[in-house]
Amino acid sequence: MKILAEVPGNDPREIIRHFTPNWFAANMGTGILALMIAEFPYGNWGQKIFAQGLWTINVLFFALFALLFLGRAAFYPASFRRLFHHPVQSLFIGAIPMGFATIVNGMLIIWPVTALSLQITNVMWWVDVALALFSVLLVPYFMFTAQEHSVEKMTAAWLLPIVPPEVTAASGGLLAQHLSPALGSTVIYVSYLLWAVSVLLAMGILAILLLRLTLHKLPHQDMAVSAWLPLGPLGTGAMAMITLGLADQKVFAGTALAGMADFGFMAGLFVALILWGFGLWWMLMAVFFTLRYLGEGLPFNMGWWGFTFPLGVFNAATYLLARETNWGVFLPLGALFTIALAFFWIIVTQRSFKGMWSGRLFRAPCLSAETGLPEACAPQRTGRLTENDLSEMRD
Repeated sequence: MKILAEVPGNDPREIIRHFTPNWFAANMGTGILALMIAEFPYGNWGQKIFAQGLWTINVLFFALFALLFLGRAAFYPASFRRLFHHPVQSLFIGAIPMGFATIVNGMLIIWPVTALSLQITNVMWWVDVALALFSVLLVPYFMFTAQEHSVEKMTAAWLLPIVPPEVTAASGGLLAQHLSPALGSTVIYVSYLLWAVSVLLAMGILAILLLRLTLHKLPHQDMAVSAWLPLGPLGTGAMAMITLGLADQKVFAGTALAGMADFGFMAGLFVALILWGFGLWWMLMAVFFTLRYLGEGLPFNMGWWGFTFPLGVFNAATYLLARETNWGVFLPLGALFTIALAFFWIIVTQRSFKGMWSGRLFRAPCLSAETGLPEACAPQRTGRLTENDLSEMRD
């Protein structure tokens, strides 16, 4: 198949105009797989080296996607602004800080931690804080003021702009364990605030989602994989509670908050167990839903990356619980989840590269393959810049 043969108008520049933030979901899935491979507990088959290679590839693709996304903002500003008014595509703004968080975590888990790498990671974490706040504040604002939503059309994708702060909080717990008390305490305080904003909002959305599923049944097949998304806030919420509890004990040791730090660790472990148990229920329901969808037909779209990151962060929480509780059930379960994650990643990556090669995934047809929502038909474009193009670029 000829490369980019299906790009709209056969114009490679259309890749920039059609680029949407859901591509960063590939960074989320690839990054979390790299982290879980590094943590795989059985055998000695070069997990770290394999994870480092996958992490490096993920960094390169994140840089490419960031350039394409910024290119859309710079060269097609009118089109870029309309993104925030779209009721589904705008939700994937949250994929940017979550994909970036896997890179931050890799600096601490996959690579050796040095004084220089720690300084770089600290800066990167604060950048991720800013991106997470941008997502959790700006996207809901547009949802409340400019977009059209209803309970019937609601899916778990509503969680996407909400979850980034708790993902960043989990990264903060990892980072603070390597910092001095002066720096680490600030990271811990900010991380707890981020966790509170994200997890409480996510719980509200999950309650509405249960109501929506009960009243209106399953969403359209194009949004089938969204059934796995609830694992995201529950997995990262559990991760953050454990990593922050461990950071409490290291950063506040020998201070007036030492007693509180011990409580933070035990309370964090308790909350993590509760969130993990709730997540297990959602995982089983997602399996049931997916089997039902497979019987009806499950068309590929970029939403399939939803198979990866939610399962991956739930996997990460499982490994942390295995380490901190020493309960024999968690470790083999974690290994099983990693194998399932790798299986999903291979399938989704193969289909994504096929769609990238052909250019099919860089077009938005009238019935969006990305959202399942009706959209106005856009006129076919030629390889030449039109007056409308020039007008849009001047906006």
